[in-house]
Amino acid sequence: MAGGNKDKLGKGTRLVTGGRSGDFAGYVVNPPVWRASTHLYENCAALREGVKGNEDGAFFYGRRGAPTQWSLSEALTELEPGAHGTVLYPSGVAAIVGALMAVLRAGDVLLVTDNAYDPTRNAAMGILKRYGVEHRFFDPLDLDRFEEAFCERTKAVMLECPGSLTLEVCDIPALARIARDKGAVSLMDNTWATSLGFAALEHGCDIAITALTKHVGGHSDLMMGAATAGERWYRRLRQTSQQLGHVVSPDDAALALRGLRTMGVRLERETATALEIAKWLEQRPEVAHVLCPMLPGSIGHDLWLRDFTGGCGLFSFVLRDRDDAARCRLIDALDLFGIGYSWGGFESLALPFDVAPVRSRMAWPKQGWGVEDSCGIRLSIGLEDPADLIADLEQAMAVMDEG
Repeated sequence: MAGGNKDKLGKGTRLVTGGRSGDFAGYVVNPPVWRASTHLYENCAALREGVKGNEDGAFFYGRRGAPTQWSLSEALTELEPGAHGTVLYPSGVAAIVGALMAVLRAGDVLLVTDNAYDPTRNAAMGILKRYGVEHRFFDPLDLDRFEEAFCERTKAVMLECPGSLTLEVCDIPALARIARDKGAVSLMDNTWATSLGFAALEHGCDIAITALTKHVGGHSDLMMGAATAGERWYRRLRQTSQQLGHVVSPDDAALALRGLRTMGVRLERETATALEIAKWLEQRPEVAHVLCPMLPGSIGHDLWLRDFTGGCGLFSFVLRDRDDAARCRLIDALDLFGIGYSWGGFESLALPFDVAPVRSRMAWPKQGWGVEDSCGIRLSIGLEDPADLIADLEQAMAVMDEG
């Protein structure tokens, strides 16, 4: 394992070496899978001493993890500049809700970006509302109105970039700076780019949330989430998570560690293929608009170039003058794209989506697009050959128009 100052190591090296500081590291490459609910103490004195500490690396009880989970948390923390620690959750949604519950209490106001992941919106309108937290949606592209949305009870801002489904890139540093000036905590769902492509804490966010189900797992075989923060908020995240009884399986933690080692090369491949397909779709007469932050001319592309160091294979496009039946014919005709939720795995996926039901502040469809509806398709690009995926889309478009 590489030594020296880990902050000076490249991202690829940190992906390989992260989380390998335990006793196992001198003997095996991967940490053993520790399946244990009960941790044993030498005597009563040791038992009573164990209650006084609460850190990864200290055996206490299985709910606080063991070496497999600790290794994953350590590796994720090392990837996020400025981080003190990482808390693991049984899903990405659990990470979002757990983090919000850690920073909010009854009577507080939560500002939620209008283009957030739908379960994030549902959490604000559902469980958080039931516990007395008021939510207000805002347009992340309108900085002036964002600043006006704060009041003395506003305690947190939930950000996501690029936006869910429609992939707009907003000015995260500016939004986070306004939140901090107003005394609010800024949380960001950074699943799309991960810490490899966007250093959320360095760009002003207080808490970075990632659905490890996606790129970190990378093989569509685990559910997990994480929240990473500096010391102050890490302590609050950890305390709240333990009070909620959150814990992840050591077997799933081992799968996430395995996926983490190759995430960099997978993201590079998926990003390059996605951009190639996006450019191809942009030239198709069946397509009204391509929603891909890496594509020149897309909403926030200049901000993406400024703030991001990487992308991923997730983007969307809007059909021109086609209805839902035509959209379904296209998706059903695809051979290499699976139909299903999630993304970030090795296999490409396609999913129909409609934006209007999950927007409160941002108009849809966008003015000037020359389309009256919002017949959208989201693609998650995997590791297949780009030419094969393009050929599959081309034949499916022909089937679409035969109906």
